[in-house]
Amino acid sequence: MGLGAILQSDEANRQWTAVVLAGQRPGTDPLAAYFDQEFKALVPLEGKAMLTHVVRSLNASPAIGRIVVLSQEPDALAAAVASGGGGQLRASNDGISTSLLALLGSNEVDLPWLVTTADHPLLSQQMISEFIEESGGDLSVAMVERRTMLAQFPDAKRTWLRFSDGGWSGANLFAFRSSQVRHALELWAAAEKDRKQVWKLFLHFGPYLALRAITRTIGIRKAFELAGKKLGLDARLVSMSDPVAAIDVDKPSDHALATEIFAKRRGL
Repeated sequence: MGLGAILQSDEANRQWTAVVLAGQRPGTDPLAAYFDQEFKALVPLEGKAMLTHVVRSLNASPAIGRIVVLSQEPDALAAAVASGGGGQLRASNDGISTSLLALLGSNEVDLPWLVTTADHPLLSQQMISEFIEESGGDLSVAMVERRTMLAQFPDAKRTWLRFSDGGWSGANLFAFRSSQVRHALELWAAAEKDRKQVWKLFLHFGPYLALRAITRTIGIRKAFELAGKKLGLDARLVSMSDPVAAIDVDKPSDHALATEIFAKRRGL
């Protein structure tokens, strides 16, 4: 196969748009303040902004054809995005779900989308490939099971959503494959304050599912399936094999752990 054919094949495979959430909640972000930064996305790690690491991994992925970075202050992040290989910066509002709904409603950014966050600097090409390959339906959400995390990081402190098939922690990776995801985003806008409490979150899908979640008599995959059906969509969970997928950087201890992981990746 000639070089031209290889390049054409590579471009044909780059069907996904990566949407990076790089805004921050109102008020001072504790991690940004700790590192004397105005924006969390610009907190330095290994000499580069966290956002730069994310954008660089996305640009290196053969599945990603376009990168859109959402932030309340896009101009402030332009240099960090350029350092990662480039991407399109767009203004967001103060809400994650409402920002995504606005982008979806604009019809200017084609699906499918891989949605991730600027505080996920450990994101790797392998994670991206695994998640995309395992995703399906209308909406997929990446998570890491507690035993997978503790096998490699026994001292890890996470927010665990506990179900009959174990404890689960989010990996900040979402696949939007159809416009049906707007129903999930609309509910998320109403339920975002309950995201850390399983029973309150699932109460938005009705008392039956909330009771099953409280009593841990349902597995998380089945819970996703039933919640999706309530919203008229096919929702799936992707269990990530690499526990690092669930390590985002929200506090100084996360930053220290991320620094250690980068050193191990370099073989130091």
